[in-house]
Amino acid sequence: MRKHQSTALGRSMARFFQEYLPALRGMSHHTIQSYRDTMVLFLRFAAAETNGSVESIDVSDINADRIGHFLTSLEVERGNSIATRNARLAAMHTFARFLISEHPEYMDTLQLVVTLPFKRGARVAPVEYLEEPEIKSVLARIDRRTPAGRRDYALFSLMFNTGARVQEILNLRICDLRLVSPCQVRLHGKGNKVRLCPIWRNTAQHQHAASTLR
Repeated sequence: MRKHQSTALGRSMARFFQEYLPALRGMSHHTIQSYRDTMVLFLRFAAAETNGSVESIDVSDINADRIGHFLTSLEVERGNSIATRNARLAAMHTFARFLISEHPEYMDTLQLVVTLPFKRGARVAPVEYLEEPEIKSVLARIDRRTPAGRRDYALFSLMFNTGARVQEILNLRICDLRLVSPCQVRLHGKGNKVRLCPIWRNTAQHQHAASTLR
């Protein structure tokens, strides 16, 4: 019996679902499940388009043209709505960005995947992340001259720094914060899952200032 050899894509996908999404991005089980479904559909589509098997698909098989065909098939063959199509694309965008960090030799191809546009017509356009100027704009609107403003600034800073969900931030206790080097926060997620996230020094300083508010 021939021993199965995992592909570079297979190894990266395992890290994507087992480490990156739950630990580094702090995504919910529901979101991870949605991403998993997207990958299952794409792998099946790619295997059919290449006349190969799912397990033979590799990083080199992921390109903008193929994903474009995949998105079209979702609407035409599966009857998916524009919103569902855009949600699938959001998952592919996230995965492509992750692959760039793992396989920079494919950066030029994967960057084209990241630039694939969302289709207009959906009721709600998906928001994957905020750019740095957008984050600064949100924080700049908080009035830090008041105790409540300094508290809100600290909370938003921590969310942007860690990618934590709102409920995870609201559940924090002072004992969950480590404000000396190495600065970090202990987040309590769904299903009683706990993870440690590093935080920047200036974020830690904002948390210290907020923790002394009366």
